[in-house]
Amino acid sequence: MTTLKNDRFLKALLGEPVDITPVWMMRQAGRYLPEYRATRAKAGNFLKLCKTPELATEVTIQPLERFDLDAAILFSDILTIPDAMGLGLYFSEGEGPRFERPIQNEADIKNLIVPAMDKDLGYVMDAVSMIHRELDGRVPLIGFSGSPWTLATYMVEGGSSKDFSKVKGMLYENPKAMHMLLDKVADCVIDYLNAQISNGAQAVMIFDTWGGALTTRDYKEFSLHYMEKIISRLTRENAGRKVPITIFSKGGCQWLEAQAQSGADCIGLDWTIDIGLARKRVGDKVALQGNMDPSVLYAAADRIREEVAFILDSFGKGNGHVFNLGHGIHQHVNPDNAKVLIDAVHELSKPYHT
Repeated sequence: MTTLKNDRFLKALLGEPVDITPVWMMRQAGRYLPEYRATRAKAGNFLKLCKTPELATEVTIQPLERFDLDAAILFSDILTIPDAMGLGLYFSEGEGPRFERPIQNEADIKNLIVPAMDKDLGYVMDAVSMIHRELDGRVPLIGFSGSPWTLATYMVEGGSSKDFSKVKGMLYENPKAMHMLLDKVADCVIDYLNAQISNGAQAVMIFDTWGGALTTRDYKEFSLHYMEKIISRLTRENAGRKVPITIFSKGGCQWLEAQAQSGADCIGLDWTIDIGLARKRVGDKVALQGNMDPSVLYAAADRIREEVAFILDSFGKGNGHVFNLGHGIHQHVNPDNAKVLIDAVHELSKPYHT
């Protein structure tokens, strides 16, 4: 078992005492870093970057060379699973991810490939293993997947969508087909995350990016239910350590109480709720991750520190807080401002852990 030199992130997820509040940033390996842009240029395109373990390892570790982060997160994409299921992922300039063969009916769902994790998604597992070795216990490694609902939105829409007309049309017109799709995707996510854990991921996160697009009834039936299924079948201990699970439904803070009953160890928050109020609502059932508006990072250093101080004070004293942004860091943020955030969290959080 690799000895972790810094395990405060894992401790915080499990509600255990820490010396200072741990911090990492969603999309911390990304386009705001010039070194990332250089590596992506070397790869030639985004998919090649994702599918080359050496390059994925390089960009995963890049932010740790700049910042005093408490965790690394695997560099990959949530759409690796639908790609491996046979939908033909490609990236169109100015349009984002697209699928050559989107899901249109039940026959398409029945014909989906069940990917082999060591073959069809072996490049992800190779990257996880390589990153784990390179980190050598420096900080924990986070593995991740999209939620079944979020993956299904891309699979049915054929790419990004503003109104989710096709996937919601299927949900309301043919719920049986939607459940069939979500069940298949959930099974793949279970295998995918368990394979990441066995290859060295020490915590995992489920990104439910489009959960907030649903009604309360539909969120519980078509999104949260399948995340609960995944959580119930994930490996919860590996290499002598507990493996914490975080779920994050963007736009889903109205369902915190239900999320807290999901079996997850931590709930990720976007910036639309006061974290102190969230803590009162869930009590000590789960840890909380978040939740600074990424746009604050366009401000001057004093304003960034002020926002960090406000969020830390709102959460208050005690355990179970992982500081993060309420969503991914923006492309045009100055990396120096990210450093201000990270250093401020470590400096200003000390009094909350005495």
